[in-house]
Amino acid sequence: MRNLNLDQLQTLVAIADLGTFAAAAQALHLAPPTVSLHIKELETRMEAALVVRGRRHAEMTPAGEVLVQEGRKLLAASDDLIELVQRRAAGREGLVRIGVSAGVSTRLLPWMLAALSKKNPGIEVKLEAVGSADSMRRLKAGTLDVGIVASPQPHVPEIQLTPWRNDHMVALLPATWNAPELVTPEWLATRRWASFAPATQMHGLIASWFGQAGLNPRPFLSLSYPGALKSLALASQSAAILPLEEVEELQDSPEVHVRRLHPDLMRPMAVAHRRSSARSLTIDYVLEVLADFS
Repeated sequence: MRNLNLDQLQTLVAIADLGTFAAAAQALHLAPPTVSLHIKELETRMEAALVVRGRRHAEMTPAGEVLVQEGRKLLAASDDLIELVQRRAAGREGLVRIGVSAGVSTRLLPWMLAALSKKNPGIEVKLEAVGSADSMRRLKAGTLDVGIVASPQPHVPEIQLTPWRNDHMVALLPATWNAPELVTPEWLATRRWASFAPATQMHGLIASWFGQAGLNPRPFLSLSYPGALKSLALASQSAAILPLEEVEELQDSPEVHVRRLHPDLMRPMAVAHRRSSARSLTIDYVLEVLADFS
């Protein structure tokens, strides 16, 4: 059985909208005999009369009215399909897999996703919480497209690293503590504090801050996510060292103290992706949005 011809269906809809074969021919840039042939073949395919051709006006039969009504949906779906394919071919449609390390702010991620959705609503992002080392391995293997990783990272020829953010780290302390304006390693080492899990580079960053003062204190608790560390301070259980952007909304909170560190501790991060001339434009669009938040 022959499938429905969308060109013929478009001709029928044009006649219904414009009222005459001649007007439809002019609008569709078709010769009048071609318009007549389209309707004849469509009626043969439907096995029903579709148009009553009057002296000055063409009227749809009941069967023609039904076909026009439902045909509009088919033509719209066809247009949507063409646009989808063209967007995909241009790299404006697709899935991008992003590996996110534990140090990336849970406040920053929603802003980035919202910006990406506004700029390129056809791109679907799959976020995966993975450590920086795992991100680098998976980028090399091709199971991730983009990684937001701690910096520096060992050189991998296939992977390009672009500096992204260099954020201040601060101490989040229970409000019941008598906290100094500047928190030093010596002061914090004598109190209960929580840290990121040992497998993360955030853990190493904080350990180095203590190490520069000749200290190697053991954390009260190790957790993988910034939100869990924040909750400990809010519950007056322990202090935590976190990126400033993670706790900015708590700076005026009566439940906690947000204090600068002395010496300063910075959290450098980079955006990683494979070096490839054939990289999808979809990935480029994601990289552009990430750059806006650098």
